[in-house]
Amino acid sequence: MNLKTLAALLALASTPVIAQGDANENPVDPSIIPADIAAKAVALRARALSDNLSVDIVESVTTEVGPRRMGTVGDQRVIAWAQAKFKELGFDRVWTEPVELDRGWIRGEATAEIVEPYPHNVVMTALGYSVGTNGDLTAEVVEFPSYDDLLAVPEGDRLKGKIAFISYSMADYEPPEDGAGRGAYGEGTRARGKGRVEAAKRGAEALVIRSVGIDDNRNGHTGSGYNYEEGVRMIPTAAISAPDAILIQNMLRRGKPVVLKMNLTSEYTGPQMSANIIGEITGRVDPDRFVLLGAHVDSWDEGTGALDDGAGIGSMMATAAFIGQMEQRPRRSIRVILFSGEEIGFYGVYAYMKEHAGNIDNHLLGAEVDTGGGRANTLKSGVGPNSLAVVREMHKLVAPLGIEFNDGNDAQAQSDMSEVSKAGMPALHLRQNLNGYFKYHHTPNDTFDKIIPEDMRYLTAAYATLFYVAAEMDIDFRK
Repeated sequence: MNLKTLAALLALASTPVIAQGDANENPVDPSIIPADIAAKAVALRARALSDNLSVDIVESVTTEVGPRRMGTVGDQRVIAWAQAKFKELGFDRVWTEPVELDRGWIRGEATAEIVEPYPHNVVMTALGYSVGTNGDLTAEVVEFPSYDDLLAVPEGDRLKGKIAFISYSMADYEPPEDGAGRGAYGEGTRARGKGRVEAAKRGAEALVIRSVGIDDNRNGHTGSGYNYEEGVRMIPTAAISAPDAILIQNMLRRGKPVVLKMNLTSEYTGPQMSANIIGEITGRVDPDRFVLLGAHVDSWDEGTGALDDGAGIGSMMATAAFIGQMEQRPRRSIRVILFSGEEIGFYGVYAYMKEHAGNIDNHLLGAEVDTGGGRANTLKSGVGPNSLAVVREMHKLVAPLGIEFNDGNDAQAQSDMSEVSKAGMPALHLRQNLNGYFKYHHTPNDTFDKIIPEDMRYLTAAYATLFYVAAEMDIDFRK
């Protein structure tokens, strides 16, 4: 027996055998979810657990398209790819809706070095939509442990001739692998998104931040969109790797001025057109009302966008495809929306909301995946009080996948779909194991090899089970 065969057998042996269960394994109340629907949901769950379709879709988009930041050639490639993939998977309707970007951006090159007191090269990446430096920019570094520390400096010329350096470390608040930690990430994104304006208001020549992530690799994490403010000087902004941030801090502790030389060749281009791509499995009884599954189709241009958000693309497309391959279409339609421009400011969902403002009531229930491909560990709903009993019964169908239930009932859909939730769409949210998501996202290491196939199958099986029931039952989740 060769090593490859042995590894495959060991992997199969370690997979929990739950695919062949029946509706009585965790009895669902037939007065709430009819027995035939529950039985079909369990069979669908088994099918999804045994099929690698979601992983294959991630492999396809990362190989055939790769990086796909809005307004780039990769963006145009992914629009064509997604339409073809929806059709290949048997979706009944496939279409695009335009999304306009007011300006494009070329990343260019980013180089940096410490010139005093101890010469070192530094790994740097431009933050999204930063202006360039117009040649070398050399200035003394002034450290701020947090974004709030920068805000504590009065506006004016206090930082004139200086580079502001926010050294906040998300790694100091490393989230457990149960999907928590968004607070630590959110704190980092304040500096990443708003810091360029606040540093400029205090006279800084540039802003540099420690990368927002939890890894110790010598990679920069990019991110953010066009966050400049009219009437405020536009300054270059960049992220440096965690090891290099620590290196600068070590030098500063010695009480000597630290002088950094940086060069960004980033530049703007003219307006760009993109698109949201939508695929629909059309309902057999009530086709004009639908459940909604979302992911963002764009990615940053450093890696190939496997975790952020290829995993969302793969799991959501596969979820709907599995339901569409059943003996009959569900009662209501299932729409999968691949949103453009999430990474740079929710451009896609804002365009979608403008286009569909008059029919939000037809959006019956929604969810989005934007935290990688880890398996789900907790189900939380955001539905009307009368619908909560139905969601509890739906949970019984996914509990064998290791998913607990959170009674809070105040969930919104993730990322783009949170905007649809705010407009009144009920939501389900599956919290996921992170599987090192914040180590890789927005870096060159966000690549297909980080996908764990078994976890992707579990995640897809959970969404397929839940949203088949939601699409098949005649229930108003707003009530």
